[in-house]
Order: sequence, then structure tokens, then C-alpha cells
Amino acid sequence: MAKILIVDDAKFMRMTLSDILIRNNHEVVGEGENGREAIALYHELQPDLVTMDITMPEMSGLEAMKEIRQNYPQAKVIMCSAMGQQRMVVEAIEAGAKDFIVKPFDEGRVIEAVNRVLS
Repeated sequence: MAKILIVDDAKFMRMTLSDILIRNNHEVVGEGENGREAIALYHELQPDLVTMDITMPEMSGLEAMKEIRQNYPQAKVIMCSAMGQQRMVVEAIEAGAKDFIVKPFDEGRVIEAVNRVLS
């Protein structure tokens, strides 16, 4: 069971991901709505894994991930993207994201990504 931080500006997406993770015996230790919250929550909670939306207000998931990984090189981040954001996904992987999942979420794919990144 992993401690996971979910960051997405859409409450519905956070709820959906949270339900999937809890159903699969993971613990959701926190939720954030933007990149700034992601950085503060990561520092406070030190989760095993972060799921991070790429496109958010105030600070993008990509910027937040870069800052988190600068301070915590061991941080494991899975980026979440809508269809059609391939360029940003490639940039995120190059910047250190461990995997990515596409919205709308497919439970099997989410758990596969989480298990691979944590192993």
C-alpha cells in the first residue's frame, strides 16, 4: 500500500482517481488543486507517489514536478493529461515524470502505472 498525493484542479478528477486508488488498497494522503499546493503538500506529506495534472491554474503540473524533483530527486510523479497533450507529456517524461495516464481514467491503466512506478 502506497501513500499517494493527488493533484488536479478538477474535484471530479481527484475523486475519480482517489476512488480507484483506495479500491486498490492505496492510501490517498492529500489532494491539491494546483502546482503551488502540490509543492507545499509534497514537502509536508512526503508521499510515495504523486499523480499530477499537467494543466492547472497558478502553476502547471510540469512546473510543479520540476520544482519538487529539484528538491526531492527521488520523487515519483505520474502525470495526468487529456487527449491531445502529447507534446506536454513528452516534456514531462523528459523532465523526470515516471509515467503518464490519460483522462478519462481507465482503472486498469492507472493501477498498472502506479504498480510499475512503485516497483
